[in-house]
Amino acid sequence: MHGSEHPLGTDPPGIGLIGPPGMTGFANLWRNAERLAMLWLYAFIVLVIVIEVIRRFVFDFSSIWGEEAARFAFIYLVWIGAAVGVRNRSHIRFTILADILPPRGATLLSMIGSLAIIGFAAFAFYWSLEPIATSLRFGSVSEGLRLPRAWFLVAVPIGFTLVLLRALGVLWADMRAFRANQPPPSGEKLFD
Repeated sequence: MHGSEHPLGTDPPGIGLIGPPGMTGFANLWRNAERLAMLWLYAFIVLVIVIEVIRRFVFDFSSIWGEEAARFAFIYLVWIGAAVGVRNRSHIRFTILADILPPRGATLLSMIGSLAIIGFAAFAFYWSLEPIATSLRFGSVSEGLRLPRAWFLVAVPIGFTLVLLRALGVLWADMRAFRANQPPPSGEKLFD
């Protein structure tokens, strides 16, 4: 899709948010929070890597915390990006069957896909809590930053919570399309 079709900060047509339509302030925050978090995390990663390259090749000395800080920021970035992919419907999916079905059939197929994402996200969220509990119980810390490892392990349940919420929003949009006998909203294409 072209950048002019979906200005920065708006959802593709038909992709709804969770909550009543009158929540414009909250909806804008909800819509842009992930993008802002991804921007800050990406900028942090680039800054840390540039500093570490300069330190290593100019001063012949590198820190023990730089690589670890960039790695953990990247983990958060990936999980937030997964939620954005679900929201924009730009995640990998097979559409050959949906392309030949009538509108209600294609929408029903999309709803089944959303339910599968919701089920997997709930399952993964549940199983991601045990490592955090273990880390808190034994007081484990990260090697370089010496911060509680639970701060970094919590990225997984946060990410799956965001994926779950975004999948619920997509399912809600699909249900509206199903009632209106329309095909599911197409979302954004990453590649043509």
